[in-house]
Amino acid sequence: MSDNNPSILSHVSIGTNDFARAVAFYDRVMATLGYGRVLEFPHAVAYGKQFPEFWVQTPLDGSRANVGNGTHFGFIAHSKQAVHAFHEAALAAGATNDGAPGPRPLYGEPYYGCFVKDLDGHKIEASFWDTSMGGSHGA
Repeated sequence: MSDNNPSILSHVSIGTNDFARAVAFYDRVMATLGYGRVLEFPHAVAYGKQFPEFWVQTPLDGSRANVGNGTHFGFIAHSKQAVHAFHEAALAAGATNDGAPGPRPLYGEPYYGCFVKDLDGHKIEASFWDTSMGGSHGA
């Protein structure tokens, strides 16, 4: 990993019980943020800009995938419009609304984001930090 990569994590993975449906969903919503497939295997696809940072896969042990209570995955949006596009694409692809796009000052004045639950029930988020407003990142 390059020293100028702002990420603090190498990657995360989520399980799915319907691989083709999950990949079609993430192809659609990740594109709204400018992210796409960077690696593909028969039962796993990784999304990112340069690196495989977010994996969607069937569980390696052959058991059913399940959702982690209290777990969610946040993606960086580069504008408020991208947050709205992510939310709209997710809902159109079958996600459940879990928080419409908008500011949430309790996360910090610069925060603007949305939450949905994907087709397997994983909570995902897209957020934009308006650095012109000042304030710090937190949530």
